Order: sequence, then C-alpha cells, then structure tokens
Amino acid sequence: MVVGRPNVGKTLLVLSLAEYLKARTVDITFCDPYGRRQLKTYAIGAAVRDLVGPHPHQTRCLQSIVVGVPAGKGRRVAELVDTTGLVDYIHEDSQVRKAMAQTLEAIRPADVIVHVVDAAEAGRGGSGPPAGAIDRQIADFAGSRGGYFIVANKMDLPDAARGLARLQRMFSGYAVLPVSAAAKIGLREVKRHVLRNL
Repeated sequence: MVVGRPNVGKTLLVLSLAEYLKARTVDITFCDPYGRRQLKTYAIGAAVRDLVGPHPHQTRCLQSIVVGVPAGKGRRVAELVDTTGLVDYIHEDSQVRKAMAQTLEAIRPADVIVHVVDAAEAGRGGSGPPAGAIDRQIADFAGSRGGYFIVANKMDLPDAARGLARLQRMFSGYAVLPVSAAAKIGLREVKRHVLRNL
C-alpha cells in the first residue's frame, strides 16, 4: 500500500514501479469508498496522463494494480495499492473525507506500507520540520508493525538532496529511500524493499 500526503507522487510511483517491473499495460481496479469496483486497462503512458496531475486529491479512491515481481528464479505476485492523500485537517469536501477514511481503513491489514514524502518540499522547508504531522503519525503507526519504509520522492528536483538529509534525520529509525518516480531513479531499491517484506 502506498500512502502519503497529496501531491507527493504516490500514483506516479505506482505506475513507474509497474513499468520498471516490465508492465506495458496495467489493469487498474478502482474501488470507491462505497465498495463499488471498476476495472480499466491502460497503457502506462495513458495511465500517467489520466491519473497523475498537479491538483491535490486527484486520487479519490483505492487504485490497485497486480504485478509480477521477479524473485530469484521465479516471480511473486504483488498488489500495488495507490491511495488518497492524507491531510492534517478535516477536508471541506465530503468525497475527499470519505476517500481518506477508506485509505486509513485499508492501512491496517496491509502487509507492506510504502510512505511517500516529497523530498524537494522537505528541502525547502526552512527551519520547520521536513514533513507534516500526518507523516509522523503514519510513521508511528506503520513503523511499529514492520513492512514499512519511506520513499523520499522527487529527488530530481532542486532542494531534494537537502530534503533527503532532513528526512533521514527526522525518520532515523526507518529506511528512507531516495527516489524519483518521474525520472525512474531508485525503483530497484523500492522493489527490493517490497520483496523483503512480502
């Protein structure tokens, strides 16, 4: 399960990881907060165009992709679940609130939790903390159960190296992986951490 605040690159990370694992098309199951499901098949590029954007809360439900992950001489099957961005306040849009509640409910049974944080934003943060209160809460909850690591995303952007160092200090008890989902950097390490925790 991939979690984090809005606009940190969760959806692009899921799609980039699927492409790294040799998927050319993906079958995405969209499950809304009411349990209704819809399956759509996308070429990776089309999925990026349709599902990734600059506006917060473009993802308003669980979006799942099943991929084969090379493991030794065989393959293991993993379900990559993209989620709605979590915020530190009560969102004014009831649909977003329901989607965030769906995300929180889905975190508990997840075997692996990939917590995505914007490293470039963390690097621009001045003297304040490099991540928000919701990030600390995710780490406190998910980190206590195992199968948890942090992706410091957007490493291709200015200030990201400083942000990575700040995030590594803030989350010193956890693995913090430098990644750029956009530039497809660091995906091998993400795959390794996912496999280790399956």
